[in-house]
Amino acid sequence: MKSLSPTDQLFLWLEKRQQPMHVGGLQLFSFPDDAPDDYVAQLAGQLRQHTHVTAPFDRCLDTRLTQPVWVHDDHLDLEHHFRFEALPTPGRIRELLTFISAEHSHLMDRERPLWELHLIEGLQDRQFALYIKVHHSLVDGMSAMRLIRRMLSSDPSRRNMPPIWDLPARSGRDDGPEPSLWRTLRHWLGESGKQLGTVPTVAREILRTVNEARKNPVYDSIFHAPRSVLNQKITGSRRFAAQSFGMERIRRVCHAYGTTVNDVVMAMCATALRVYLMNRDALPKKPLVAMVPVSLRHDDSSAEGNQVGIILASLATDLSEPAERLMHIHREVREAKDRYAQMSSEEIINYTALMMAPAAFHLLTGMAPDWQTFNVVISNVPGPKETQYWNGARLEGMYPVSIAMDRLALNMTLTSYNDQVEFGLIGCRRTLPSLQRMLDGLEQGLEELEQAAGL
Repeated sequence: MKSLSPTDQLFLWLEKRQQPMHVGGLQLFSFPDDAPDDYVAQLAGQLRQHTHVTAPFDRCLDTRLTQPVWVHDDHLDLEHHFRFEALPTPGRIRELLTFISAEHSHLMDRERPLWELHLIEGLQDRQFALYIKVHHSLVDGMSAMRLIRRMLSSDPSRRNMPPIWDLPARSGRDDGPEPSLWRTLRHWLGESGKQLGTVPTVAREILRTVNEARKNPVYDSIFHAPRSVLNQKITGSRRFAAQSFGMERIRRVCHAYGTTVNDVVMAMCATALRVYLMNRDALPKKPLVAMVPVSLRHDDSSAEGNQVGIILASLATDLSEPAERLMHIHREVREAKDRYAQMSSEEIINYTALMMAPAAFHLLTGMAPDWQTFNVVISNVPGPKETQYWNGARLEGMYPVSIAMDRLALNMTLTSYNDQVEFGLIGCRRTLPSLQRMLDGLEQGLEELEQAAGL
């Protein structure tokens, strides 16, 4: 038996029909060169032999003394959780994304362990896909990425590799913090005994931030994000859109402007939002504001402790020049990081929690519309840096599938993989019709920056 943390309980409490609280991942594979045409069916048969289920996939919800807890499920039905399915013809990426959109809209049965794995055949060009769906109360984004990476290998000759639900137990501490608001909140709630000593620094930085907002109208936009169609109540229907971009293209733009990869990615998102909303005659006059979780580590160590901050950055969607938009984003992010550089990890956590409190209250209740602190989440989860394989099949792309919520109808999540940047956009189909057109906006944003830099 394992108790749920306050944050994990929050994910259960937030869930309702129009607001499923599971995260997912889509992995696209190519057949091994020597594979027969029925390779995926053979793979499905092999996976069904893995009847042993390891943590956390063997856990289901129970209640002890009115509190939710995780308990081992002695009657787990693997046929419910592992599903072998085929796309309708012609088996294009369009059909795959339509399938993921529908599956990600469905709530999971709380009487069972809260996960599913879909093995999907019928794609063109001798490809197949995996779609893994797990409730956010069971794992967070970084934990899910670690599990997926453990399932994969850099060796194309390996066979008989276990599925994600039958990975061997692994000891050792966490590899590092997940860059998200939820992780910050989890740490804040769990480490409250260490917080009193941070009060003077946190108070000073909050006062400094407020004073900056009073003097600088651009800075003030961070605390009063404009009302937007992105921040309405949503339905349970989802639309998922995904696309890959070469990391080399993005790096060339970084070198041309002296910015970071994350700055360029945010500028691409800003252009996509600007173009999409302009085409709907719904672009606010004030710039949209993004909530961006960022890692503040200065090295590659895996030391314990949360060194994650939440940056609220104007996306400069009111500016028409793409290069000017990029440099505005670069300055905002740099200023936020400079502020955090003067603070300890505990001070950063408290500062973030206090600054985000009004936004969290509005997000959870809708009772503070004047505190629309941000309009969209742009999040980056690092992935493998070299080509990966699963039972000889080459991993071509891995796309995150995140969460849309009331008053947060769009989530723009990306991951890096093998010199690619993989975007996964999830949104409410009714609130944001034709959401897939934002993919064209991402490409347009990158092309405009390349052209402006003469690349």
